[in-house]
Amino acid sequence: MNSTKMPSHALLIEDLVKRYKGGLLALDHISLKVKRGDFYALLGPNGAGKSTTIGIICSLINKTSGRVQVYGHDIDQDFAAAKRMIGLVPQEFNFNSFEPINEIISNQAGYYGISPTLAKERTEYTLEKLGLWQKRKNTPRELSGGMKRRLMIARALVHDPQLLILDEPTAGVDIEIRRSIWELLQELNAEGRSIILTTHYLEEAEYLCKNVGIINQGKIIIDTSLRALLDQLKQETFIFYLQDALATAPKLENAHAQLSDERTLEITPNTTLSLDELFAELHNLGIRVRSMRNKSNRLEELFMNLVSK
Repeated sequence: MNSTKMPSHALLIEDLVKRYKGGLLALDHISLKVKRGDFYALLGPNGAGKSTTIGIICSLINKTSGRVQVYGHDIDQDFAAAKRMIGLVPQEFNFNSFEPINEIISNQAGYYGISPTLAKERTEYTLEKLGLWQKRKNTPRELSGGMKRRLMIARALVHDPQLLILDEPTAGVDIEIRRSIWELLQELNAEGRSIILTTHYLEEAEYLCKNVGIINQGKIIIDTSLRALLDQLKQETFIFYLQDALATAPKLENAHAQLSDERTLEITPNTTLSLDELFAELHNLGIRVRSMRNKSNRLEELFMNLVSK
């Protein structure tokens, strides 16, 4: 049994700076930590510094100053070990469209010094896990958009990295495929793999992630749990779909209500009113609720409030 103490963090960034030759300060002394086994969302508008941060972590971009460690391996002092810990899934498809899928994966394993015998085993295992084994003789141009996304993830996983970084993994795919990729990522995280996700689909972060960092203009403005971030939302509106039609909106003691139509009621409760109390009040008024949802994505509201400050 290996007695070496495992680091508590999958990723440690301290005082990271990136200034380009033209003078652009892309990263302004950012620091963040991603715990082992975490599912972490890195959010920010275009040009905020997300891609630059990922590029530095993966040694695709040279930093100006600061420190980056991946599972305790410093990217300057132990580059090879740090790189082996990372699996990167970029946003754009960047594989050879005419190369058979199994060769794409086995060749990727070879880049990490994996022997041909083990590469063959890892290729079969990874393609089976990603639901691509039956397509192994096909080329990427014969795959659907969703399967191409899975191929990108398979290629990132073949060398068994402990930190998986995904840049907009569900961009341009339909809802059904997006959900299937979400399920796959949850399975990978449940296995103990740490995951960092960048996304513009903010409901994706709310559905998948435990912790979140928000970067804007090269600075980390939020680094907290998703739950703590959502708790900052002072007020939100719920949409209630009713069993029976209403002629007018009810007058509620600690909430404002208005009808969108005769069976759709929008309610904005005061911050002191719990949902249990709201449901009890509606029940006492004889209003039967069939279903409900948030009017808008809570994380999106918070994000817009934060970056506009």
